[in-house]
Amino acid sequence: MPVPFHSFLHLLFIGIIALFPVVNPIGSALIVSPYLSRLSDSQKKNAVRKITVYAFFICIVSLFAGHWILELFGISIPVIQVAGGILICKMGWVSLSSDQQQNSDKNLTGETEIGTADISDQLFYPLTFPITTGAGTISVLFTLSAHSADKNWETYLINTSAIILAILIMCAMVFFFYSHTKTIIQKLGTNGQNIANRIFAFLIFCVGLEIAVTGVKAIFH
Repeated sequence: MPVPFHSFLHLLFIGIIALFPVVNPIGSALIVSPYLSRLSDSQKKNAVRKITVYAFFICIVSLFAGHWILELFGISIPVIQVAGGILICKMGWVSLSSDQQQNSDKNLTGETEIGTADISDQLFYPLTFPITTGAGTISVLFTLSAHSADKNWETYLINTSAIILAILIMCAMVFFFYSHTKTIIQKLGTNGQNIANRIFAFLIFCVGLEIAVTGVKAIFH
């Protein structure tokens, strides 16, 4: 196997393995399902498409320009971890403390239109950032960007192409699982959905807390 092709496959594998747990398309799909369940099929497809596009551009900007953006504003990665962790904790806490039955009753009594109108303002924040692509994703992409750096432009382009392909695969998974949240929920059932939402909300809270604690440790290290 040629060395460039081997390097491409190696970095592609590393990129997928590193991005999957922080993007977590399956768990994130269950977290955003209460938002998407308010929409019609056509509106849901449009919303999922926008979330996927937003996620892709966040990843690409983080890969190529994130380091310079942070330097421009004088922000360090640990600070991003702390801020992003707090935001993720907030989303997990809101999901844990929300009354899902009350939300279902509101949808049945005709308040779905309000949720549909509001969802457009929530597609980027919080559904794309920080739920789908948060501080963890940005940190991983910073690391992958540093790992792919090379003085040889040909090697650099091959490495960067591998990371971009890994990002595209993650975005495709996000699109697939977000588009099929209804099927996943139907398999789980009503009680299964509520249990899964609570469990994943708790895990999201813990993940956010872990990211924030990691950032705090890095700041005081």
